Amino acid sequence: MFSPGTCARSFIDKIITMDDPGFQILYEQGPCLAVNKPSGLLTQAPPGIDSLELRIKNFIRNRGHPYDFVYLGVPHRLDRPASGAMVFCTKRRAARRLAEQFEDRLVNKIYWACVEGHVAPETGTWEDYLRKVPGNPHAEVVAPGLPQARLAVLHYRVLDAGLWGSWLEIRLETGRTHQIRIQAASRGHPLLGDAHYGSAIPFGPQYDDLRLRAIALHARILEFKHPMTKEMISITAPVDDNWKEINIP
Repeated sequence: MFSPGTCARSFIDKIITMDDPGFQILYEQGPCLAVNKPSGLLTQAPPGIDSLELRIKNFIRNRGHPYDFVYLGVPHRLDRPASGAMVFCTKRRAARRLAEQFEDRLVNKIYWACVEGHVAPETGTWEDYLRKVPGNPHAEVVAPGLPQARLAVLHYRVLDAGLWGSWLEIRLETGRTHQIRIQAASRGHPLLGDAHYGSAIPFGPQYDDLRLRAIALHARILEFKHPMTKEMISITAPVDDNWKEINIP
């Protein structure tokens, strides 16, 4: 397994040897490339650190890109321990247009989350004011009048339940730092595996490096307008084996 801090060159060599880009391609048309991000992988990282951005650039380069420099627009991100659908652009104009869709909340984002406890009622809306804790990789629920407090809204429905808790489908109306994670945890329902926000139930392999551990958060569906053709695109990302272990199909 590739570990943080291993040089980027070694990972490139590993890709070439294994003929495996390290992610699943879900959709590709023109400058748009949608992939299924693995859990435990950074979306972006400094040079020399493994990331999804690095893997995609290597994939494009190894596929016969004529130049060493590869442009890749990153209009949105997923938390490192989360998995699921992400879209990238290989042209600047397309990336700018797609980023505007995210900024204007025109992209439909559906997530799956498995949380501790039984969520009631079975459908609902969570509204909170959140802020990122200064100097700390956490978000917190705060009073609306505090500095940097930003409204966070999501809509959920319970799809199923197990001994471990509830399986939720979530539609994000806003996109705040760790939004789903902190809104669920603040109501006593931390996501499975999310020790960062108080979960006591593991999810997936328990690596010694805590940064590689997964949480039960998956970007299931991503719907957007193709920035060049204007066609409506709907991407569905299959879950990995971590989810199948708790009987999620």
